[in-house]
Amino acid sequence: MTAPRLAIIGTVGLPPRYGGFETLADALVRGAEARGIADRVTVYCDPSRNGHIPPDRYRGARLVRAPVRANGVQSLVHDAWSLGHATRSGANVALLLGVPVGLTLPWLRKPGGPRVVVHPDGIEWRRAKWNMAQRALLKLCEGRAVRHADGVIADNPAIARHLSDTYGVQSTCIPYGGDPLDDVAPADITDLNLPGAYALAMARAEPENNLALILDAFARHPDRPLVVLSNWGATREGRRLRALDLPPHIHRVDAIYDPARLAAIRARATCHIHGHSAGGTNPALVEAMWTGLPVAVFDCSFNRETTDGIAPVFRDAGSLGALLGDLAADTTLGPRLAALARDRYGWDRVTSAYFEVLGFH
Repeated sequence: MTAPRLAIIGTVGLPPRYGGFETLADALVRGAEARGIADRVTVYCDPSRNGHIPPDRYRGARLVRAPVRANGVQSLVHDAWSLGHATRSGANVALLLGVPVGLTLPWLRKPGGPRVVVHPDGIEWRRAKWNMAQRALLKLCEGRAVRHADGVIADNPAIARHLSDTYGVQSTCIPYGGDPLDDVAPADITDLNLPGAYALAMARAEPENNLALILDAFARHPDRPLVVLSNWGATREGRRLRALDLPPHIHRVDAIYDPARLAAIRARATCHIHGHSAGGTNPALVEAMWTGLPVAVFDCSFNRETTDGIAPVFRDAGSLGALLGDLAADTTLGPRLAALARDRYGWDRVTSAYFEVLGFH
């Protein structure tokens, strides 16, 4: 029997420097590496990232550069090209991260081609950054993708319910994962000129991640320092927020991916503020839970499911500001969230579940 070969399609690339799908792809490659099967994994990537060409190999997995980027309208071409390449290259199973390929999936499937498993990126068409036409297209892609796939993975029970209620499609619910963060030695971050203690928020600068709400809430509380890590220059929302005149106790820091510098930033944090309102089980939230610090989350079904209803919620700047005092004083919240992370969100558990669904061993 031929050993299964896995194609992962829909990521910007590896090493991970963008978002949840890249974090997941990295975890799957690491899991395959630990099992001695990384040489049977191919990850499809952007042609370049900020002018840097991806390597040909990462932790034993093969990286293939698609001719166009994996984000925006080009993702339709990126994913279709990647699935075609994977089919010609003899992949047995393809994990499609995101739904743009759904538009053409019925025609891309070939007899004898790979089994296709789709992992929707939350409920993508609901994100605030899309206009009406884009939302309609993404919803069409979502329906086609999940109906024409051989299997569907949802990373949050709320998404699984949406797929069942909307399309009658049953999915396997597997969350994103995380790992304890205390095995990374903190680096020197004196160059960032941060205060000794602060609330911490980490998110891409998109409207649905509610960075504007978080900045507004903390601007009203000059006694509570805030540090926000984001890709400020990469999006319209980020550039808008970067241009705001904010009080000095709020610190905007450009996105950092170095684990040692992130460890140092997290070491000074007193709590985490998670503003994501879309996307399912967000890796940033899972990582915040692993720190053992208190976490406040934007009030949506995804975040309530991820934290099992333990984390306090906010809907606007006023409600976030109102809970800051109690958040800082709560000595039990962080340990309870960390215990939940250990029980539910370890990457080894998550990747094992993925490999089981994918039939990749």
